[in-house]
Order: sequence, then structure tokens, then C-alpha cells
Amino acid sequence: MSIKGLAHVAIQAKDYNATIAFYTEVLGFKIGHSWSLPAFQIKEASMLVSPDRRTCIEVFDNEAVIPAQGKKASSEDEIAHGALLHLAFYVDNVDDIYQKALAHGAKAFIAPSRLSLGVPPLEVKNALVHSPNGEVIEFIEDVDFDQFTKNSYK
Repeated sequence: MSIKGLAHVAIQAKDYNATIAFYTEVLGFKIGHSWSLPAFQIKEASMLVSPDRRTCIEVFDNEAVIPAQGKKASSEDEIAHGALLHLAFYVDNVDDIYQKALAHGAKAFIAPSRLSLGVPPLEVKNALVHSPNGEVIEFIEDVDFDQFTKNSYK
């Protein structure tokens, strides 16, 4: 048996409704299913489905008692450290989605730019924001990270 792919990433929302609105209205996710689970003090939870229908983000209300990596930031200025560094989304146009995210309450982190990664160089266009909920979100135009290893899978 092998891994087929990443099913979802779970986040806890400071403001549940605002977080759902950001992911649906700005990033184009759809609500696939919503529920509550009183045994875990979960008042509200939703599984958001990406536009390509292959990746999901599970959003829990702020009071949910769920296992987590790292720790919550105690203030808006504190950086929380844990295993999850950022969420990265493929986009058609980094500049457009970056501006749309900022217009909907995201905070600028790294403006759109082109990077040359590694040897041989792999060109990447990306930008990063802090979502209104605090996640670091990377927008990246399609890049084939696997292009140099395709022959090694035979």
C-alpha cells in the first residue's frame, strides 16, 4: 500500500465565520460538509474542498479540543511555532490572488516575486500572506517540482 496524496490540513479558527468566508470567497473553496461534535467540544467544523476537488482544509472553531502541533499565538504580534510552516496553493496568477487576499483582510508577508531554486535552477513565482486567521499562505504559480526526477520513477 502507498500514499495516494494529502487528504486535508486542519486549522483552528480564531473567528470561524470569517475564516470560512476567506477560504470560500477569496480562495474559491466550497463547503463540502459541516458538523459539530460535542464530545470534543467542537461547536462548528467544516471540510472545505479546493477548486480542483483534490485537497481539503478542515476548519474547527476556536474552542474545539483537538490534538495539535505547536501552540496558539497568545497575541496578534506573536509568531506561533510548530510543525506546520505554511499552506501553499497553486494559482493561475500570483499577483491577482495576492491583491485579492489583501483586499479581504490578509496581511502582506512577501510580495510577488520570482525565485530561482537550487541547481539546476527551478524558476518559481510566488507570494506569501498572513490570512485573517493567522495562517501563512503561499500562492505559487504552477511549477513541476518533479521535473528532474521523472526518469527515476521507472
